[in-house]
Amino acid sequence: MVFNVCTIFPTLFENLFSKGVLSKGVERGLISVKAVDIREFAEDKYKKTDDYQYGGGVGLVMKVEPIYKALSSIAERGKVILLDPAGERFTQRVAERLTGCTALTFICGRYEGVDERVRMLADETVSVGDFILTGGEFAAMVIIDAVARLLPGVLGDSESLLEESFCSGLEHPHYTRPAEFMGLKVPNVLIEGKHAEIKRWRQLEALKRTVGYRAELFPAEKLEDADDDIKRALYLATRSVKGRRLKVAAVLMHYPMHDKQGDVVCSSITNMDLHDISRTAATFGVERFFVTTPLASQTAIAERVIDHWLKGRGAEYNSNRSAAFAKTELCSSLGEALLKTEEIWGEPPLIAATSAKEVGNISCKVLGDIAEKRPVIILFGTGWGFHPSVLDAADFVLEPVSGVGEFNHLSVRSAAALIFERMTRIY
Repeated sequence: MVFNVCTIFPTLFENLFSKGVLSKGVERGLISVKAVDIREFAEDKYKKTDDYQYGGGVGLVMKVEPIYKALSSIAERGKVILLDPAGERFTQRVAERLTGCTALTFICGRYEGVDERVRMLADETVSVGDFILTGGEFAAMVIIDAVARLLPGVLGDSESLLEESFCSGLEHPHYTRPAEFMGLKVPNVLIEGKHAEIKRWRQLEALKRTVGYRAELFPAEKLEDADDDIKRALYLATRSVKGRRLKVAAVLMHYPMHDKQGDVVCSSITNMDLHDISRTAATFGVERFFVTTPLASQTAIAERVIDHWLKGRGAEYNSNRSAAFAKTELCSSLGEALLKTEEIWGEPPLIAATSAKEVGNISCKVLGDIAEKRPVIILFGTGWGFHPSVLDAADFVLEPVSGVGEFNHLSVRSAAALIFERMTRIY
């Protein structure tokens, strides 16, 4: 396979695979890497490949003409890939798919990226991950390495490819000499030489490691022939996976809400909402669960419920319920909840509203990533939804919780549980 790389730094690819196992593939003529210098196709005497942005802004953008001419000079382009953060996430499955191409050509951006019109020159766009590189060249190296090693004859042992991580989940732990290091011993099963037991141990440990560290890679088909011991171990491993702790508070708002006719109303606090969301918030490590209403009568009702479980007979009857209500707090307004949240972390929280409508601009995962570093307060509505002023005041609106069909009318209690789980999940 031929790997063409359009770049302004072609020397980065000199002797790229002169060492290591892939060098054998180069020697056998199975793979080759050809760097195409975009500067050679620049039109001015200074060989300029970038320019200032239309509309202003910081940073230079790579010009479309030199990239187009560089691509046109390549006789065997195969599939043209633009390396860009907006592209499909590169995975082992993508690497396997790309092995079916006769050639791959990479467009490597720099600075603020490439002119938007470069996208029409590419067959697809790929990203190697959610992080920033100084240039697409390093992403190209990663993809070339991952794809090249899958080509027939490049690596000596085809069986090793099938057993590797990501092909069917993560690999089992590996050990070599010495048998003991600083009190850490190699498992006896690997030393005793009983091949059937070693195979079984490796299968179990690989599955446990996959579930524990990268559950999304778990190969469900592996359970078809698994015995009860393996299934039990996997169940325990799954139970041991904890979510991530975030800087999150939540607010259940009862004003300003819409009723069924679209009028602005103050909805009623319900006993079920108080109980269930308090328990859910405690389960997922929400630092504070605020319940807001401007009505003194509603506040008094909620106070009686909370006091019953914190100070009354309920505290003795059910200590778990008491623990759930420990971080539930009543407020007269969203503003009061925001001030109290700021007191907890010493900085104003970002506001994320929720809605069942298709108005969201952020996913639970991304909001969770933000909440690892900055405090976030999540607004949950009641009645028939927030007054538009609430959504306008929010920094984000979470994408709606979706099921498998058109029906989308979850209770606020169910939506809160799903949102907290998706935010705290380790992806």
